Amino acid sequence: MEGYVRVNTAAYRRILGDEIRRSRKQRGWTRKDLQERLQTEISQQTLAAYELGTRQCSVLRLAEICLALGEPPQELMVRVHNRFFGGTVVDRIRVDLRSVVAERSTDLLPLRRWAFELLARPTGSTPAEVYLDHSAIERMAELCGIDNTDLVARLRALRPVELVRAKTDDHDRVPTDALTRR
Repeated sequence: MEGYVRVNTAAYRRILGDEIRRSRKQRGWTRKDLQERLQTEISQQTLAAYELGTRQCSVLRLAEICLALGEPPQELMVRVHNRFFGGTVVDRIRVDLRSVVAERSTDLLPLRRWAFELLARPTGSTPAEVYLDHSAIERMAELCGIDNTDLVARLRALRPVELVRAKTDDHDRVPTDALTRR
């Protein structure tokens, strides 16, 4: 069909939810804070489901949420539209665990610890590269205290590392100083 555009509704909902969450966090509000500012009653679980993109938000509910946030709904929708159709939709991303361990940014410490623990498993039980889906990216971003899009950009910017085994008593562990950038 000519002129027909397929829309991945799950991805669109995730982006919409991410924009709602960003807007809320930008104001320093918790979900409870937002909940208290809404005209109609809504549970924090429902707000969480909207933010995670696991529940569809009606146009009226979206307008109410935006107005409670003090943001014109059309501005939020422009950002959602630009992210979705601008090619920044991420369903999953390939991550080199060694690169994550070698990254020294303090805000990525939770991610580094997770990657180190995966690499520390017995040889062969965990590949050096893994795929993170959208929900994993969201959780990691939350743990690191950064936005999803920032985390994705930083993971994409990580350069591969060469693995150089250091002599250790425990041959199944990869010490962090054994990882060097190419």
